Amino acid sequence: MSTLEIKNLRATVGGKEILNGVNITVNSGEVHAVMGPNGAGKSTLAAVIMGKSGYEVTEGTVTLDGVDMLALPTWERAVAGLHLVMQYPTEVPGVHIDEVLAEALSARGRSTKDLTARIATEAQRIGFDADIVSRALNVDLSGGEKKRNETLQLAVLEPRIAILDELDSGLDIDALRACAMRVEAATTEQNLGVLVITHYVRLLEELKADKVHILVNGRIVTTGGPELADTLERDGYAAFA
Repeated sequence: MSTLEIKNLRATVGGKEILNGVNITVNSGEVHAVMGPNGAGKSTLAAVIMGKSGYEVTEGTVTLDGVDMLALPTWERAVAGLHLVMQYPTEVPGVHIDEVLAEALSARGRSTKDLTARIATEAQRIGFDADIVSRALNVDLSGGEKKRNETLQLAVLEPRIAILDELDSGLDIDALRACAMRVEAATTEQNLGVLVITHYVRLLEELKADKVHILVNGRIVTTGGPELADTLERDGYAAFA
């Protein structure tokens, strides 16, 4: 059982406050959706949790199983069990996907001897061409292939908590369903906890949210069950502004 606890988190970018006291707790096996208008601070929340440079935390804490994540560099947060699925995956020429996964597993003290078979199995589950893993990371991949690749990495690395920053961005219907279903399966197969940032209810049709948080102006203004996403789809953000 793992717990990601975000308490009274405040953060600035370029001297401007973006996060204004965010409180969210995600346990193993749970899916928490963060929804909100553009500029609300959703991607900033993901960046701060993972320690992206350029963001200054001015107050609050982020802990994973009681360990202070804000005191660790990004790579140590990943080794501890946090994993970010990026909205815009980075292209890394000259570095192959399977090499990245091998290094990541080694850093976690885990064996890589069955990595090729594991990659093939996970690729098949999400309809991803397993031969792509021998290419440079995300280079010459379509938007959908990049997101399937991100999902494959998540499945192989088996983190404790995953942060999905608009996994659905740029995906067609089939890719969206495949990726969302794989993450949903991980919540039961690996007891994965998920913090998913999204604009659209369609992702939550496959990745079932236990709680939905509405983020406006850097603050959680409303929290509810999955029905809250349906209300948002119907009425928009005006009622929460």
